[in-house]
Amino acid sequence: MQKFEPAAEPVAPPAGVFVDEDGSRVSLGDFRGRLVLVNFWATWCGPCVREMPSLDRLQAEFDGRDLVVLGLSEDRSGWDRIAPFRARLGLTHMRLLHDAGSRFMFASRIRGLPTTILVGRDGRELGRLAGPAEWDAPEALALVRHYLEAGRTRN
Repeated sequence: MQKFEPAAEPVAPPAGVFVDEDGSRVSLGDFRGRLVLVNFWATWCGPCVREMPSLDRLQAEFDGRDLVVLGLSEDRSGWDRIAPFRARLGLTHMRLLHDAGSRFMFASRIRGLPTTILVGRDGRELGRLAGPAEWDAPEALALVRHYLEAGRTRN
């Protein structure tokens, strides 16, 4: 987690609308009041593929609590690629969404994949990590717990 860069001044990420497997539209605002870990990834990105199981285990660790792990796929083929990938890796806990046209990725000034941003309960970006990470490692769990607790004391 040494690569995690806290935001100097937490600001709201740009507006973005994503597509669920059933075609439903989803936005970050739908998760307001919870800590949201947004991971930008693609099926063709080797480091992303290696990172995904740890993100799924992170969501399992905090399932039913105040953390939502979102995987925003940047694949141009959308769910034709995402669904088989999810099944192959057995991702059952985290939520996968499609960032059609990579609009949110570009608006968020993401420079490479994978990149993960942490969004607070109030909808503002708390920090980001460029590159892969082991999201279920003790350091990552401690980071998430820190922000969960910090958000509780402010609300």
